[in-house]
Amino acid sequence: MKILVISHTEHFVNNDGTILGWGSTIKELDAMANAFGEVIHIACLHNKTAPASSIPYSGKVRFVPIKPFGGKGFINKLSIVVNAIANLRIIRKELKNADVFQFRAPTSIGLYIIPYLTFFSKKNGWYKYAGNWVQKNAPISYRIQKWMLLYWQSRKITINGKWDNQPDKCLSFENPCLTDEGRVVGQQILHERKFNTPFNLCFVGRLDAEKGIYDILEAINQYPDKSIFNRLDIIGDGAEIPNIKKLTERIGITVKIHGALQREDVFEVYKQADFILLPSKSEGFPKVIAEAANFGCIPVVSDVSAISQYINNTNGFLYQHQDKPFTSFFADIPFADTDRLKLIACNAYQMAAPFTYNAYIKKLQQNIID
Repeated sequence: MKILVISHTEHFVNNDGTILGWGSTIKELDAMANAFGEVIHIACLHNKTAPASSIPYSGKVRFVPIKPFGGKGFINKLSIVVNAIANLRIIRKELKNADVFQFRAPTSIGLYIIPYLTFFSKKNGWYKYAGNWVQKNAPISYRIQKWMLLYWQSRKITINGKWDNQPDKCLSFENPCLTDEGRVVGQQILHERKFNTPFNLCFVGRLDAEKGIYDILEAINQYPDKSIFNRLDIIGDGAEIPNIKKLTERIGITVKIHGALQREDVFEVYKQADFILLPSKSEGFPKVIAEAANFGCIPVVSDVSAISQYINNTNGFLYQHQDKPFTSFFADIPFADTDRLKLIACNAYQMAAPFTYNAYIKKLQQNIID
């Protein structure tokens, strides 16, 4: 079987000509290729240095490049339209030889690819909506794409979380990020955890206000007893790194800003961290929550989108933006209750069980791909 995947995932070429892409997506497509036969991935190829989070394919995946599109500024926005015809030609050619397709939304090119697939293709396929399905005040392009998916076509849509009045074609899927071998390693790490002070903290994500990095720094800065913290590891990239570095100099604990890391290196941070902090304002369901929980790293996360359907007071700490600032919520975590923290970590490990690649493949087989 040949599965055509169309996405906006950034790809790069390293010095020896190897194609690299964002590790999380690459791992998922490798798992699909190994299970179903072959994956053809149409996505953007950038002419710049690959970030450390990029990895090569290892499965039967054939990459087909399209020109990068979108971004800030009028010229970048115009590229979405200018490249549309060329992109559709590539998609049309590859679609002829595919048995089934997956389009990963929301993304700006979805504004013309969703109508094309809806009205000009009879191929079997499905849409993976990776964002917040119930996001309030979503960008207008996201709202249009969601409307088209709901009312223009009958193919299935995989989404994060389960929602009231959810149409039958909308299937709740966990975003895969763990191997069965990784689950075994995670159990071993969890068994060894003690949750004694001082604690290690971590953040993994885009470095901007929307993802909550400034809230984390302020919470630590205002916490009255900084001796309970050993260090904060910050993983991710963003234009605001210089500002963040300045703020870390005055919060009173050791902070290391790693930038982007390969998945294996991120996992090493999870193994050492006691808590992952994600007070973000908008999410679908971040894979990093399940990844960290797999190693007994306790989630301290926002109650947005589907997160509260997985995280509660038995397996983590759920922050309500509307109730109090994160600085106050941070003070409510029972850092002195070692036994309770260990129990929460064990429950968090169990929560991560559905996020394996094998579980994802089984759900595809049962619900989408015959």
